Amino acid sequence: MAKTTSIYARVEPEIKEQAEKVLSQLGIPVSSAISMFLRQVVIKRGIPFDVTLPENIPVNLSSLTDEEFDAEIEKGMNDIISGRVLSAKTVMDNMSREYGI
Repeated sequence: MAKTTSIYARVEPEIKEQAEKVLSQLGIPVSSAISMFLRQVVIKRGIPFDVTLPENIPVNLSSLTDEEFDAEIEKGMNDIISGRVLSAKTVMDNMSREYGI
């Protein structure tokens, strides 16, 4: 058997629990999943998945010029007029599913 070493990492309890449930369904112990990840880092010589910013980054209103602010307000008004709106409940449900919030 190969010699092993320990890794200590701090993670949010909810994320750990969710990951353990998924890995359990796959029949993979957490330690094996971490080892798989690290092996892929070595093989790929980097993070083995895309690390990108979300497509819809919220606008920082304080960084906008008056013209940019007006354009953002106009885009929002056009969305409302066109019916491209979601209820607050729908938004919160989507965030909960996607980000575990």
